[in-house]
This record gives sequence, structure tokens and C-alpha cells, in this order.
Amino acid sequence: MAGLKNQVVKGLKIVIRYGLIVLNDGFICIPAKKDLIMFESFNGNDVNDNPAAIYHQLVADRPELKKTAYFGVKPRRYRELHAKYPDIQLVKRFSFKWVWLMAHAGFWVLNSRLPNWWCKNKGTVYIQTWHGTPLKHLGVDIEHVAIPGTKTADYYRQFTREAARWDYLIAPNDYSKQIFRSAFQFHNQFLDIGYPRNDVLYRQNTPAAIQQLKQRLVGDANATVITYAPTWRDDDAIQTGQYHFELPFSLQRFFEQVEDNTVLVLRPHYLVKDHIDIKGFEDRVKIIADEDIANLYLITDLMITDYSSVMFDFANLNRPMLFYAYDLEHYRDQLRGFYFNYQAEIPGPLATTEADFDAYVAQFAKQGDFPDYRSQLAGFNAKYCEWEDGAASQKVAEVILGGIKK
Repeated sequence: MAGLKNQVVKGLKIVIRYGLIVLNDGFICIPAKKDLIMFESFNGNDVNDNPAAIYHQLVADRPELKKTAYFGVKPRRYRELHAKYPDIQLVKRFSFKWVWLMAHAGFWVLNSRLPNWWCKNKGTVYIQTWHGTPLKHLGVDIEHVAIPGTKTADYYRQFTREAARWDYLIAPNDYSKQIFRSAFQFHNQFLDIGYPRNDVLYRQNTPAAIQQLKQRLVGDANATVITYAPTWRDDDAIQTGQYHFELPFSLQRFFEQVEDNTVLVLRPHYLVKDHIDIKGFEDRVKIIADEDIANLYLITDLMITDYSSVMFDFANLNRPMLFYAYDLEHYRDQLRGFYFNYQAEIPGPLATTEADFDAYVAQFAKQGDFPDYRSQLAGFNAKYCEWEDGAASQKVAEVILGGIKK
């Protein structure tokens, strides 16, 4: 019975997709409307990241564009996001309205890929912001794609076909630019400007703003905040679409190392945010998956991560980082591979065992820093934050406004 149901659902999806393709093919014949701008972040999961930063800058510069700028969001998240962002026009992805708007928009501003079967109007300018400086292999550089149900050759083909549609691609630094060029097989125009989502790290990095954010997010304006933001592991799946997450350290031992006013913030992938066991520590652990991560950077006194691009964005603040890579050999050698010498370049101490992890947490609690890594952090900042200046959103807005005037 379950098998029959799955076949019916699969058949319906095929019929719906075919119908969307037919509509799309017809609608893209209509001339693009230059001041119609479609935004989307992480396939419609939220209103955040680089597209949101660009949106807010754009409507600040030209308030009338609030009437013709839209964020595409997943239907199941529409009600929640509409309540959260009442002043932003939201539209459900793959609804008739979304199809119509996307088909004749003057600009698309997205941070992740669209399905290859979705076609672009010849008058649409596609600005791809992407969503991180790469440490892990990307695109055609991934030797073996471990995403359930996805063949490596198909993944390569889908990725490069999508990248060929991008008119602009934002690069946060020269290191990323060179990797994007090869991994995405990208041959159009780069915007060498840094990431719009990081502008706030320059504009709001003040004691007053940080205290206000700490009060709102963790309930204590004067708390010491340690954030754990691990990377997404492609092979950490129960089955297609179902993932699990288990903290790789003991909360009991963690809190034995730190001061009483310390709050631990967990920033998991949204697919696992509801499956993390913090029983007994609810008052000192905050699971924050939906907040703009830039706000978490601003309140964070120590960032704990592993292979995530979090390290590159957080480096803009020149604050201490601890790297807990308990599965380093597996991740580096079998799953994704690295573009640089991870152990030599990371701007903070590396822990590969829980004992080392506890010791470094205790060191931070006593000293508030890792003095031996200050110069390494400064060099890391100089290399990977070289184009960041707090004005990236403005530069993208100028590209869009220039296109509207033509």
C-alpha cells in the first residue's frame, strides 16, 4: 500500500512539473519587466543571507521598489515567514503567481541553485550571490557526491548548466573567485565585493548593539556566548530527506569548564534543529536555527566550528575560534576534501578528541582568548576578508538600479 502511495505521489509531481514547464515556456516569451525583482534564499527556506541584505539595501535606496520586489518562499513556510516579515512581499514557490513573476522578472537574486528544468527569460538578469567561502570541495571538484539519490555525473551536469545561466556571481575574496571559476565552470561576470550578509558585521559591531542582541536572543545582555556551528555533513542521513544529529561533546562536561554566565548557542542545519537532545540544560543552551546568522556572529564571544564557511565570515570580527574536527580524516579524505591545508591555515586551536576540546574550552574560559593564535587570525582575516568593507549590499543595489534605468 505504501509503495502504491509513493508511486501516486511521484506521478503527481511529474504531472505538476510538466504543467509548470508548459506555463514557464509560454510566460518567458513576455518581455521582462526591469523593476520586477525576485529574491530567494536557500530555495525559499527563509528571508535571510545575501539576498535579504541586498533586498533591504535596495528598498532603502528606492522605497517604491517594495511594490515590485518579492521573496519566493516554500509553501509550508509561507504563513510563518509572512508573520515574521509582514512588510516584505512573499510568494509561494512554484505557485501560479510565482511562475508568472519569475518568468518575466527583470532580476533574479538567489543564493542557491534553481532546477535545471526552470527556464530564464532572455531579458532576466540572474545575480547569484552564493552562500559561503569554500573550504570543502564544490561542484565538479567533488570527487564523489554523497547526497542520497544523486549520481555524481548528474550532479556535475546539473551544476554547470545552472552556473551557465548566472550573469553575475558574487565573490567574497580572490581565493573564492578562483575556486568558483573552476568548480562552477563559471565564465560570466564576477562581482569582487565581499558578501552583502557581512555588511552588518561592520555596521553593528558596537557594545550597545551587541548587548541588545544578546538580551533578545539569549535573555542576558551580559552573558558570555559560545556558539557551536558545525558544517552540514552530506552523508549524515537515515534515508533520503531524513537526517540525524548528535552533539559530539558532553553538555555536562562543557558547562563544568565555563563560567556560570556562559550560554551555549547551537546553530544546526534546519533539517535537524528539532532532533537535538539538550535535556537538563534548557536554561543554558539555546538552539537557534532560523535567526540571521550574522546576528549570532555579533553576540558570539567564542565560535566553535569544524569545516564550515562560518570561519571565513566570523573572521571579520577578529574574535577567537576553536575548531573541533572529531572526524577530520573521514571528512577530509573520504567525504568532501579540502581546497587548502586545513590544519595549517585555520585561525585557532584544533581539537580532534573530546578531551582536547574540553581543555581548550577551559582555556578560553580563563583567558577569554587563545593568545598563541592572534597573529594567525590576523593573517587569516587579511586573506579571506580582503574585500569586505560593509558596502557590498550597496554595490549590488547599484548594479540592479543601473539595470532598471537602462
